Amino acid sequence: MRLLVAEDDVELSQRLREGLGQAGFAVDVADNGIDAEHLGNTEPYDAVVLDLGLPGRAGLEVLRRWRAGGNAVPVIVLTARGAWHEKVEGFRAGADDYLAKPFHLEELSVRLGAIIRRRHGESPGRLTCGDVVLDEEHQTATRGERRCALTGTEFRLLRYFMQNPGKTLSKEKLAGHVYDYAAEHDSNVLEVYVRRLREKLGADLIRTRRGQGYVFEVRR
Repeated sequence: MRLLVAEDDVELSQRLREGLGQAGFAVDVADNGIDAEHLGNTEPYDAVVLDLGLPGRAGLEVLRRWRAGGNAVPVIVLTARGAWHEKVEGFRAGADDYLAKPFHLEELSVRLGAIIRRRHGESPGRLTCGDVVLDEEHQTATRGERRCALTGTEFRLLRYFMQNPGKTLSKEKLAGHVYDYAAEHDSNVLEVYVRRLREKLGADLIRTRRGQGYVFEVRR
């Protein structure tokens, strides 16, 4: 899962990048509203953590512009504790949830998982597609008698495949959802992760379409 964290507090944004990265997210950071709006409109994020007090362009204005332009990416707004008016304005602008500062990283991670699952109509903590079950809390996958632990990149890649069963997904599209903005989108590296998933869960799970990409095969 790929996130945008729009936060101008350098220490907080770094803590979020590291902590959410350990939780299985690929995280990009924007430290001003102009960059946040641009990234939110051009990159395929699963969710956004948006501070309302951004320089350059306020978080509320960024959110209003996204929604006015048809961008429905799930958004959690960060507000100052006790600033109830900011919560109200955030929801009116199109926010999906809010969190008051200071907050626990674990709570933010759980809330992010919840709004992403709601968007995809998934059950809490578990994603099932055919005979594959993905445990999001423990970052493990089960297929029949096979149960395996996944690295962060393997987890994000498998999750995106499972959200798009039967579809041909290009390497470029997969890389856009699996890697953060700063990472080098090397197609050869992506092939390595696909091979690892096949080794762990079965060679028949992901089919290669030459010149087009990969297809996640649904098997009952």
